[in-house]
Amino acid sequence: MIDFNNKGFFKLKQNEEYAERVSSLLLDGEQVIDSYKSMRDGVVFTNKRIIAVNVQGLTGSKKDFTSLPYKNIVAYSVETSGTFDLDSELEIYFSSLGKVKFEFTGRTSMVEISKLISQHVL
Repeated sequence: MIDFNNKGFFKLKQNEEYAERVSSLLLDGEQVIDSYKSMRDGVVFTNKRIIAVNVQGLTGSKKDFTSLPYKNIVAYSVETSGTFDLDSELEIYFSSLGKVKFEFTGRTSMVEISKLISQHVL
């Protein structure tokens, strides 16, 4: 599992590549809503969960997939980009896991991510 406390995700940018990487992990009826990629790692939002992908090793052939079901979210926080600070952040608090933090580039629609999570949590 990804160590979210010690692992610094690079800024995530919208990218369809990771949607393809997790396609074999999807359940029947599960659909990718959006996907984001950093230098090597990625995050995929589906209609059932968030899948964090951690690419490991020099060649990148080893990957860790962490499934974060929406049903385990107890709270979340969204920080949008500003005039001078163009990055945005998503902090999610999971029961039994704790806080998970993702950082996005300024062009990311944090409102859409917030609505997606709210639809499953509220």
